[in-house]
Amino acid sequence: MRISRLYLPVPLASGADVVLDGERAHYLRTVLRLKRGFDLTVFNGEGGEFAARIGVCHREAVSLTVGEHRPDDRESRLDVRLGLGISRGERMDLAIQKAVELGVGAITPLFTERCVVQLDGERKAQRLEHWRRVVWAACEQSGRNRVPEVLDPRSLEAWLPEAAGLRICLDPHAVHGLRELAPPVGSVTLLSGPEGGFSDAERDMAVAAAFVPIRLGPRVLRTETAALAALAAIQTLWGDMAV
Repeated sequence: MRISRLYLPVPLASGADVVLDGERAHYLRTVLRLKRGFDLTVFNGEGGEFAARIGVCHREAVSLTVGEHRPDDRESRLDVRLGLGISRGERMDLAIQKAVELGVGAITPLFTERCVVQLDGERKAQRLEHWRRVVWAACEQSGRNRVPEVLDPRSLEAWLPEAAGLRICLDPHAVHGLRELAPPVGSVTLLSGPEGGFSDAERDMAVAAAFVPIRLGPRVLRTETAALAALAAIQTLWGDMAV
């Protein structure tokens, strides 16, 4: 039987008793359906993970006792940062979830000319919190013990100067593929567009910011597919995916 994993953004130490807050307690009790005496694995994003056992589990309180620390490291040796054009609902969730599974180090949601999603004020904060919870769940599922950061959404123009390392822009009109690039020394920054792709002006801005336009093949991929296909290829070429 698979041991459930739970992300707890609190200090953890062997021998400590941890009382879970409302949301995490509800998830453990109602979603995972764990009970008193059940074993699980917990992690807080600082590296490694802990064995744990549930002590109290009822509607009024849920607590667990933290056990042995295990210094397991499942992070990719390649630091990949993703600038992701914001798409609608489940498409964005899927792209973020799978990007985490594929080892991305950080994700920045980007507003672009053809972005169909408008986020202002409270709604922007709610979506950012939602995306971060998608990341938590993906780390729990995939075994990652460090939690990739989802940065505040910003415009493409504001984000481009933040890029570092080998800079790749997905462009179905490009003439070069990933295999034609020299292996990166340091990090990789990947730029993937929204539904409808980038405008000509945005492509020009990316190239001016030292991004290399890359195509993934003869077919035009949907926004969520393109980012994931590129991440898988990057991890296969230069990261830790085995083929």
